[in-house]
Formats: sequence, C-alpha cells, structure tokens
Amino acid sequence: MGVITFESNDTYSVPPARMFKALVLESDQLFPKIFPDAIKNIDVVEGDGGAGSIKKITFAEGGQVNDVKHKIEEVDKVNLKTSYSIIEGAILADKLEKISYDNQWVPSPDGGSICKTICKLYTKGELDVTEEQFNAGKEKSAAMVKALEAYLLANPDVCN
Repeated sequence: MGVITFESNDTYSVPPARMFKALVLESDQLFPKIFPDAIKNIDVVEGDGGAGSIKKITFAEGGQVNDVKHKIEEVDKVNLKTSYSIIEGAILADKLEKISYDNQWVPSPDGGSICKTICKLYTKGELDVTEEQFNAGKEKSAAMVKALEAYLLANPDVCN
C-alpha cells in the first residue's frame, strides 16, 4: 500500500467557527436541504456521530456515485479540526483503500476563514496521481463548499 499526500489552503468569507459548524456539526441536516439535487441524505450508521462513527452519504439519483461511507476519526470543537476517511464507495474503485482528510479552520486576516486540508490517498498497489488529477477531483466538492458559503452569507442566522 502506498500513500499519496496533497495539501491545500482554501479561503472563505465566513468565520471559521461558523464554517466548522456548518460543514462538520450540522452537515447531516444542512447538505440535503441546501443540495437536494446532489445529496439525498446523510445517516449515522454506526456510533453517535462523533469520533469513531460511520456516516453514509446517499447521493441523489443520476449521479456517478450512489453513496459513500465516512469514518469520523476526530471532531475537535475547540480547535475547529476534524479528521475523517472515505472508507467505502465507488469513488475508491479498486485502486484505493481509503481517502483520509484532516481539516482545520483558522481565522483569515479579513475576518473570514482558511481551511487547511491534508488529504491522503491510501492506494492498493502502485498508483500515480498528479496534482492536476487531484485538483480535478476536488473541484466538485469545492463547488459545494462555495455554495454552502454563499448560503451562510445569505442566511446570517444559520449556524451561529
């Protein structure tokens, strides 16, 4: 098994605590509401939703992937940090064992936030993934986070 690591820093206009709350603590309810054409539901299938839990994300019909399972490894509400892995789903195909993410939200100088992300692809055998390929795959989730940011800006009472 090999490990391929990518790092990124993404900036948002929304403060870090609010982004963390929306993306980590309240995503199970928010995402199906905000993105009904993309996400059907998010269910905790094992655990209480915190560290050690497994969540199943079921996507809307017609997509390339039906569902994925995430294992939550860490939820640090004080340091606005989360770690989770995609452990099951067509996105892994037969080439990846799992995809792990470590995210931490920190304040940006303009009052918004920066999400510092470390993504690790755990491969089955030899696999070469370029940064261009990784970024192409990242675009869809980045678009959803930007849409969530716009939703939060338009709805200042959500996730405060």
